Amino acid sequence: MNFELTSEQQMVRETFARFLEETCTGPQLRAAEQQGFDPALWQGLAELGAFGLRVPEEAGGLGLGTFDAMVVMEEAGRTLAAGPLAEAILAARLVGQLGGDAEPIVSGARVASLALHDLAARPRQFIAGGAVAELVVARRGDDVVLLEVPVTVRPAEPNLAGNALAEVDLTAAAATVLASGPEATARHAAVVEEWKLLQAAALAGLGRQALQMAAAYASERKQFGQLIGQFQAISHPLADCLCEVDGAKLLAWKAVREIADGSPDAAVNVSLAIWAAADAAGKAASQALQTFGGYGLTTEYDIYLYVLRAKAWPLVWGDPAGWLEEAGRRRYAGETASLPDVGDCPIEFDIGEEARAMIAEIDAFMTANVTPEMRARFHYSWEGHVPELHKKMAEAGLLFLSSPELGGRGVGPYARSAARGALERHGYSNPAAGVAEMVGLMIARTGSDELKRDVLSRIIAGEALASLGYSEPGAGSDVFAAQTRATPEGNAWRIDGTKMFTSGANIADYVLMLTRTNPDVPKHKGLTMFVVPLKSEGVTVQPVYTFQDERTNITFYDNVKIPDSWRLGEVDGGVRTMSAALELEHGGSFAKPMSHALHAAEDLCRSITAPDGAPLIATPRVQARLARALANIWIGELFEYRATWAAAEKKPNVGYGPMAKMHSSEKFLEDARDLLDLTAPLSLTKREGPAAMLNQCYRHAHGTRIYGGTSQVHRSMIAERVLGLPRTRG
Repeated sequence: MNFELTSEQQMVRETFARFLEETCTGPQLRAAEQQGFDPALWQGLAELGAFGLRVPEEAGGLGLGTFDAMVVMEEAGRTLAAGPLAEAILAARLVGQLGGDAEPIVSGARVASLALHDLAARPRQFIAGGAVAELVVARRGDDVVLLEVPVTVRPAEPNLAGNALAEVDLTAAAATVLASGPEATARHAAVVEEWKLLQAAALAGLGRQALQMAAAYASERKQFGQLIGQFQAISHPLADCLCEVDGAKLLAWKAVREIADGSPDAAVNVSLAIWAAADAAGKAASQALQTFGGYGLTTEYDIYLYVLRAKAWPLVWGDPAGWLEEAGRRRYAGETASLPDVGDCPIEFDIGEEARAMIAEIDAFMTANVTPEMRARFHYSWEGHVPELHKKMAEAGLLFLSSPELGGRGVGPYARSAARGALERHGYSNPAAGVAEMVGLMIARTGSDELKRDVLSRIIAGEALASLGYSEPGAGSDVFAAQTRATPEGNAWRIDGTKMFTSGANIADYVLMLTRTNPDVPKHKGLTMFVVPLKSEGVTVQPVYTFQDERTNITFYDNVKIPDSWRLGEVDGGVRTMSAALELEHGGSFAKPMSHALHAAEDLCRSITAPDGAPLIATPRVQARLARALANIWIGELFEYRATWAAAEKKPNVGYGPMAKMHSSEKFLEDARDLLDLTAPLSLTKREGPAAMLNQCYRHAHGTRIYGGTSQVHRSMIAERVLGLPRTRG
């Protein structure tokens, strides 16, 4: 797995970044806005080789891959480079591929653009940079033509972004046929698909930069005596937009990888990537402007340029909703597309042989050991715990795969993630095992010999479970506000207090307890961790039922006595002790339950009849909504892959885990709600099969935004770690 550029690509990025930062200054951007074009910028790009990036070497170009061009386009988007850059890169490629002379375009001597639609159907159409383009490459029926466009048919007119957009009468242009027939038109169709990917990269760069500009402003501007970046009303929407922008960028990366690998999902992914990028960039730029307040509306701040270009670049094709419908047709109606030869792509999502072997082993184990009676008990919550299966997993060495301290095999992060995904595909989420591993590791690292002998050995053997005693009725997600007291009594402790949402306490043997041992210091310094037997005198477990068909608990501790040997870590050192456990909760996504919801909705859409008598899934609007849910699932998977990769490769913690958890939980609810609407009223029932599953997913999704850290907590982490905003929490 790899999420990094090659050293050569990094050098290309830095080279173009330096040039563009020097050339696309605020005054120059405004001048280009008035003129619609910057000739000096264009010539400079030509001298750096921008227009020859995708031209075959035999035609005088650099012969680089799509991903290389996307690296350049991301920098162009970040700096708002004026002119039809993506269109010129691809016009030059197509001319070179078809045997024409691409040199005038590559050298910058002639400004070229690309017609995105067939001239046979649209002889007059909007062209990116059409007011300055001397050459346009287009499809005309069965021909691919190079058009010499006279000035008289490409008149400049005022437009949203002042970017030389023009509606051009291409019938008045002199045409040279470059090639004819299916192969030629397929090549034109392929460069249009590649245009979507290059634009997606540019929009991702634009969106990221707009958010960085907003974050910088929010880190300097004060209101009511505070930096405005400390207000969650400012930081949280920026964090949401950042996830949208990064998700779209990763979708575009995934599309290139899938084209290179010949994946059947590649064409679907292309459509979803450009749709997601157009949507994300527009939202990000507008939210960034909102951060500037009234100043953002003035032409003295550059942010307005990002707002305008975010819409101007993709809309030259037409309504972005059309890409969502296109993705739906490609996914559900069998529509095919001509895709480009993308060349080399360094980005890799392969999970590796160890992970594949682990999936095969999990599949074989579940097939051999899960009875129909067991499967009927499966549930995503603690209520789905099957003790006999848990014990068998321990005996097979499948409980704590990556933790040698717990007798595990020491498998890598990719294999661990793959194993978790394989179990979820079988419907066995098994949160009890995850908590058992967390508690087991803390005992192994900080526990006494007595704890290791009497408790850890039972956890490792799959004979005991532990629950988490963090939350309290008045503390919510602020675990450091715990008030449950642990008072020393000789060589023992007395625990008094209440814990809320102690899931699994009704079936667990122990609870990992966060207590307050010193009320006279800052709240995060006076905490101590203990392991408390839940069968101890003074412990009361009271059920709390949720509308998600699961049980959690409120637990009461009244004069509960435990020996000091059941303490974890130092007295008042609880934050340090629990830090590893908290990190374990911030790395995954909800892509798997999201996929359960989508598959259930797909099944229902095949069984429900539309008003015209056809299956509901044949309806374009239905296909588009299913495709949107698919995009969010893929983004959730990509975020989880990136977090796993960063952990495996020891990369800096820049919020990848919180982004995976927060974004996927929010999209899980958003899509579950929409899919429930889409398949109503059948989805309201709990009929066995897809209706019951979708019904459950809708209810489950509400909890995912809360447990494991609320979305608000994770938004703050993203804003601070990624955007550099000041702390929003105490």
